[in-house]
Amino acid sequence: MRPALGFCPWLAFLRRALVRLLLVFFDMAERVPAPRPDPTDRDLTWFWAGPTGASGIGGAAVERFGFVGLPNSGKSSLFNALVGGGALAVPYAFATTDANVGMARIPDSRLERLGAMSRSADVVPTTVEFTDIGGLVEGAARGEGLGNRFLAGIREVDAIVYVLRAFGDPDIPGSTDPLENLRVLEVELALADLETCERQLEKQQRSVKADPSLAPVVEAAGRAVKQLADGVPLYRGDLEEADRALLRRFFLLTDKPVLAVVNLDEDQLDDPGAVLAPVVAEMGGADAVAMCIQLEAEAAVLADDEQSEILEGLGLGEGALPRFAHAAHHLLGLRTFFTTGEKESRGWTFRAGSTAPECAGRIHTDFQRGFIRAETIGWDVLIEKGSWLGAREAGLVRSEGKDYRPADGDVMEFRFNV
Repeated sequence: MRPALGFCPWLAFLRRALVRLLLVFFDMAERVPAPRPDPTDRDLTWFWAGPTGASGIGGAAVERFGFVGLPNSGKSSLFNALVGGGALAVPYAFATTDANVGMARIPDSRLERLGAMSRSADVVPTTVEFTDIGGLVEGAARGEGLGNRFLAGIREVDAIVYVLRAFGDPDIPGSTDPLENLRVLEVELALADLETCERQLEKQQRSVKADPSLAPVVEAAGRAVKQLADGVPLYRGDLEEADRALLRRFFLLTDKPVLAVVNLDEDQLDDPGAVLAPVVAEMGGADAVAMCIQLEAEAAVLADDEQSEILEGLGLGEGALPRFAHAAHHLLGLRTFFTTGEKESRGWTFRAGSTAPECAGRIHTDFQRGFIRAETIGWDVLIEKGSWLGAREAGLVRSEGKDYRPADGDVMEFRFNV
């Protein structure tokens, strides 16, 4: 006689175990957070060297930025300034031969206050990932220097960061004209994309005979080839958004959002706008940040109290990481919502305009799939009332449905059923 659980009783057991696992009453005060590195372990939570595409601290999705610059532009020093050290930074070309990948947590005073209110055992800010690749040189697309072997490491990043040198140093070779730096980088990335587009165009032209639905892709690739052949990156061109959407399957470098970091010397800090303005104008109003990367990198390895004192003394404000994070969030249209409780308070990034279920999916896909509602309140209102209980008793916690589009600073608890 066949067993009651079927031919494979262990499958039924696993299925039952999975159902139990997913029957979670989502309350941050009771929820057990996903395994993640020890937050007190600097090596794990702030920096590591390894392959690109890391999933992030605690398994949460993170935004990824790839640094591109000429040799001696300060890419590795910027990497060190943002993640607290780890990359080799020396005054000669091609010191970076393998991509450095680092993760940094973004400070947020709102989250700190929520964590204090909830007496959270752990406070987990949002994170970003940085990839530092070797320096490009003019002619990289034709194999000059180390060629474009590094570019594969940043094809899947969310945005490109141009590191443009403006500082002068007779002991460090290279152009100190940020516009010249920008021209070389844009041409080399455009030529790298041209090679990709030409190869894909030939492939799609063969495939379209058997699959006519690929015709729009062929047409879009053809238009992109014409533009890229002139050394014009896609983000500067006049391709329709529909064409760019069709081309995203090819992970083209110049189809990504771009942010410029202009690397100044100490003397230029008195009037950074004079150096920054021509770059912003040349990039058509794109986001750009000016900083003395060397000073920022030296401050980044200090203890927190010493770092604050040094930054204030040098007039560098809050430091490179928060300023970069603000520019990056603006570039990608990112916002932050929070979850808070005794176990954990955490920040989560989402794209502006996302729905409540899409935000729930940032935590876990099951939350999005089985979304019922989101208990929602502004972070400042919650802080004013002092607790979830006080806010609920005052009638300030809203029950939002699937069409709700969260605002930056919302605190949410998700109800779901799978």
